[in-house]
Amino acid sequence: MSQTARRRKEEPAAPEPSHIVGTRPSPLLESVAAEAAREAHPLKLSLIVPATDTPSTLEACLDAIHASFDQPSEIIVIDSATGPGAGLARNNGAALATGDILVFVDADVVVHPDAISRLHAHFEANPETAAVFGSYDDKPSAPGTVSSFRNLLHHHVHQTSAGHVGTFWAGLGAVRRDVFEEAGGFDPDRLWLEDVDLGIRLAEAGEEIVLDPAILGKHMKRWTLLGMVKTDFLHRAVPWMELILRHGHASTDLNLGWKHRASALSVLVLIVAAVLERPFAVVAAFAALVALNSAFYRTLRRRQGVVSGLCGIGLHAIHHAVSIAAVPYALAAYAVQRLRKRDSESVTAPAGRQSA
Repeated sequence: MSQTARRRKEEPAAPEPSHIVGTRPSPLLESVAAEAAREAHPLKLSLIVPATDTPSTLEACLDAIHASFDQPSEIIVIDSATGPGAGLARNNGAALATGDILVFVDADVVVHPDAISRLHAHFEANPETAAVFGSYDDKPSAPGTVSSFRNLLHHHVHQTSAGHVGTFWAGLGAVRRDVFEEAGGFDPDRLWLEDVDLGIRLAEAGEEIVLDPAILGKHMKRWTLLGMVKTDFLHRAVPWMELILRHGHASTDLNLGWKHRASALSVLVLIVAAVLERPFAVVAAFAALVALNSAFYRTLRRRQGVVSGLCGIGLHAIHHAVSIAAVPYALAAYAVQRLRKRDSESVTAPAGRQSA
């Protein structure tokens, strides 16, 4: 068990003598004491990079880590795992780690020089914080309108969601090792959104998770329109619905904030109005979509130009339309899964009673 874990479980200190109740040390003395504590019991960082698909970006990812201001105690690259999925690869890395803090960085992310320092500082200064994660920067390296849109969308969502959240992101995030182990790590059976699932479980256990948008990394992934649609449907929306149904509630953070839900509703109204040939309703729904996301569209225009900014509105509408289409599919798939599980339990139950 880490020193931090022991500190969090200690009994409250005895009260101070009455003659100093209500007083506190000077800020200078507090600063000196905090620095002395950090030097006496520094937290060790183990950095884990899942790279089971032999990514071409791995070298750039590792170069950035080695160039960081604050070096982790160890860097663990998992290039082969005991099964599919990034979550299982991260679990394999965590099992090898010796540090107090597990830092996860995707192989297609180039961390900013101060990213690891900022993560380290969070945990040193806030022993009550269980997990911290950051954001993509606003200068994605992959060319093309679709790549720019997709990476900047992620950037914008994280930049406007700072503070305490009920989710987690393993693209550039960290968790206290004792908390991670107590939660059981990433679900090895979950191929997509395993980090979100972990965050929900941590939040349900009362752990504090912080999104710090100053912790930045450059995303190097190249997107195509077909790849975006496939990812939004199979790897995002469908698993999201399954998580909501499984946990019995939905987080209102990040992609499920009220603006994102209202934007999806606007796109749905736009589609229905277009099918019914109601031009006024089409215009009203389109105007609502633009108004709700004006800050994001300004970011697209500023970073990529007017044409890409305009294209981004259409891509954003497609993004929401695909997510809407995934809802009935996810509900049907979940119902089938529950029926199969019930049938399987009904078949095995008599045998289990007989053996007992």
